[in-house]
Amino acid sequence: MRQVTIDGVTLHLARPADLDLPWVGREDLVRQVLAAWMVLDERDRPMTPRLVGRPGVGKTTLAFAAARRLGREVYLFQATMDTRPEDLVVSPVVGPDGKIQYVASSLVTAAVRGGVCVLDEGNRMSEKSWASLAPLLDDRRYVESVLTGLQVRAHPDFRLAVTMNEDASTYEIPEYIHTRLQPQIQVDFPEADEELAILRENLPFAPEDLLRYVVGFLQAAHAADEPYGVRDGINAARYALKLARSSGEDPVAWVPRALEQVIGEEALAYLKFPERRA
Repeated sequence: MRQVTIDGVTLHLARPADLDLPWVGREDLVRQVLAAWMVLDERDRPMTPRLVGRPGVGKTTLAFAAARRLGREVYLFQATMDTRPEDLVVSPVVGPDGKIQYVASSLVTAAVRGGVCVLDEGNRMSEKSWASLAPLLDDRRYVESVLTGLQVRAHPDFRLAVTMNEDASTYEIPEYIHTRLQPQIQVDFPEADEELAILRENLPFAPEDLLRYVVGFLQAAHAADEPYGVRDGINAARYALKLARSSGEDPVAWVPRALEQVIGEEALAYLKFPERRA
């Protein structure tokens, strides 16, 4: 495990994410994220964009892909309603020798190493957790660990993006944090051709007629303002393929059953064919 010593305190650092998350879709969204992270002058500082949209539209993939364009290490931090301030900064753990070790979060590791952190589903965190990040999100560019008494300054190359879901199971972001998370980048459902390209990328082994059928379902659901995203389509198509393999039949015919089990029976209202299997 990598380590760094700050003011006599040794921090054990997190590992970067090694994920294959290609971005297939609107290139202008990648440019918007990269523009927010750009530094124009020594008196300028990078911004912290928040990527907003419904679950499953690709916000995390977008942020990860933009970070990859910078050629930096990428770290992911999954926020939850139980995320505590110390989870975001430094946590104590018992080491192999029975002694206490201090472990930096993926976010603090990115700040120390000049990497990029994607704070996923940030609006699931409470205000107390957000308050611990306030100095990191403005001109001060540091975070404090109450546990160790350290003030950790961010590397000049450190960048941060926050994803936020538009659903009911989230907190309201405090105004003083809201003003620090700018600009807002809205990530909407893809157009049909983009959605088809995303399914092809994720399911290169699937037949074209299956992918087009699933895209037709998704586009009909989008038009009706349903929350079903491309992730749902990928899961349904993948499950239909597995059902077809076990039966030796056409995977398209299994899509209704797959959608029912992946999303729910209400999703079948947006299918035009074929008939649902018994």
